[in-house]
Amino acid sequence: MPPNTTRLVVATGNPHKVDEIRAVLDPLGLETTSLSDAGGPFPEPEENGTTFLENATIKAVAYAKATGLHCLADDSGLEIDALNGAPGVISSHYDADGGPDNRPRAERDLANTARVLRELEGVEAEKRTARFVCQLVVSSPDGEITHSTTGTFEGRIGVPPRVPSGDHGFGYDPIFLVAPDFSATSAELPPDEKAARSHRGRALLNLVDLLRSSPIG
Repeated sequence: MPPNTTRLVVATGNPHKVDEIRAVLDPLGLETTSLSDAGGPFPEPEENGTTFLENATIKAVAYAKATGLHCLADDSGLEIDALNGAPGVISSHYDADGGPDNRPRAERDLANTARVLRELEGVEAEKRTARFVCQLVVSSPDGEITHSTTGTFEGRIGVPPRVPSGDHGFGYDPIFLVAPDFSATSAELPPDEKAARSHRGRALLNLVDLLRSSPIG
């Protein structure tokens, strides 16, 4: 590792997400690494925040202190205006009201999307506006928040039988029609296009801008 390179651990067990973030951040002089490569596994912190920012902060601080390295954590989810922002921070466990859900990921995704469609039954298309939100937080090893950015991906929840549709993505992608023309679901976009337009992609670009003006380390 070059002498001026700072290690940045990414708080995720998903190696594909680590690779995606590494491709964006390593050219800035960082060495992006996974939790396992930083000495994991580590105890998982309880994500008991009520906002994406609170949960991302909980993860970033906990893993930064555990690894002794700067840590990047994210928290993401879907906000639907007609449901007063639900499912929000419990997006991945919405059908279980945010509680434990040990079903396989694919089964859980189907249950979550089915609940959203039930709750929006009778709501006209124009009032089904929604967005995916990604909050990124970087913590120093002593628990100080050094960088924080947000990205959004605007659209609306489609009306069956138009949705669900599409073979790419996961979670709510098959029912999320992408703004501004709402002609395709997120799951119908080619993966490269989705990555470039997504909430996580936009949050990462915002983070790059912050890191260029205020580097880590």
